[in-house]
Amino acid sequence: MRMRTKKHLKERLAVCDALLVHDPAALRGAWRSRFAHPARRLELEIGCGKGAFILEMARRHPEINFVAVEYCKEAMLLAVEKVFAAALENVVFLNADAALLGEYFAPGEVDRIYLNFSDPWPKARHAKRRLTAPSFLGVYREILSEEGSIRQKTDNVLLFESSLESYAACGWRTDEICRDLHHSPEAADNILTEYEINFSGKGLAINAVTAYKK
Repeated sequence: MRMRTKKHLKERLAVCDALLVHDPAALRGAWRSRFAHPARRLELEIGCGKGAFILEMARRHPEINFVAVEYCKEAMLLAVEKVFAAALENVVFLNADAALLGEYFAPGEVDRIYLNFSDPWPKARHAKRRLTAPSFLGVYREILSEEGSIRQKTDNVLLFESSLESYAACGWRTDEICRDLHHSPEAADNILTEYEINFSGKGLAINAVTAYKK
């Protein structure tokens, strides 16, 4: 469902401008310099939505620098405002298409990627648009460090199974495969997203997996 246009979008984003990256290509290979503590790990959430996950991750892990990527400006606005209000210094935001991340991040620059409740694109003819399709995995493989990984969560069984197949076909090692995250030992440390709260509230099981580049 398309998000409604937010009133005073440009003005509200301007207030939080210090958290926005306007020229990501200029930071290719130097993203850590964008943060107050450049020696820290760099982790990336693709599709941060309204920001519940990235906000809590940044709070719990001040020792990690995060880049939150979101294609929809209206959704990103809400996420940016939450982080700005919390005065967190270890998160920046990028309004971009995930397919272009190879142009913005240098090889090996990212330590982990989070894919939380990505659009499942259920129709077969749209399979190439899924964020775990081979073309996207190729981009992630390039920008991730040697020990880098993807952490994925979804309620959609079709997306989850097709993702597992895609990881295997592209030579990724999968671990921590869970088909009911909220009733597993991992539930205690799990950070909920807005979609996750909604879906689990309807009784849907949450699937999760970690895929390793190496």
